[in-house]
Amino acid sequence: MSRRDFMKLMAASGIAMTFAPFVEWGRYLPNPSGNEAAGKTKIVLASGVTANISSFPVDHAEVVIYPKTNDPVLNKEAFRTWQLIRLPKEMGGSKNDATAFRLYSMVCLHLWCLWRYYPRRPDADDPTKIVGGNGACPCHASTYDVFTGKAYGGPAALQAPPANVLPRLELEADPAGDLWILPPSWNVRGNGIVGYGRYL
Repeated sequence: MSRRDFMKLMAASGIAMTFAPFVEWGRYLPNPSGNEAAGKTKIVLASGVTANISSFPVDHAEVVIYPKTNDPVLNKEAFRTWQLIRLPKEMGGSKNDATAFRLYSMVCLHLWCLWRYYPRRPDADDPTKIVGGNGACPCHASTYDVFTGKAYGGPAALQAPPANVLPRLELEADPAGDLWILPPSWNVRGNGIVGYGRYL
């Protein structure tokens, strides 16, 4: 490569780097604003059963894929993995309506590991002490409040808003008690951005 060609390449690279920050890279992520569901979506659990208020146990969680496609490879994508949680009784989990449930993205806001829900239970060392009832990431121990989705422990709790609150999908129940996901608004002031967060 001649010196002249090298300088042309460097000039072209410099121009490209100058304008790169102004490109809307967000539309290439898995959940751009144009990728919203047209309507409500019924929640189908991994077992193939529809999530229902009367059959879903209190203080329990199940993994849900949303938005679900006909492609099994796409359905395994971490950014489509959500945790459906029925709150503990102390947080209103015994109510027979959609307010007893939360549906959060399972992608941890720290380094994108998949966190999981731990039900409330007596501590193994001190049975008088109750532990659990929160979401915890196995990678770096970020812990999340299941009522709000806000990180309160670990590195995710040290991040500034909106990067410290899990994205959440809003739910409603039909007269039969089946749970439905309402159409999301993928922005930090709405349902949040998977892997980034939302404002409370």
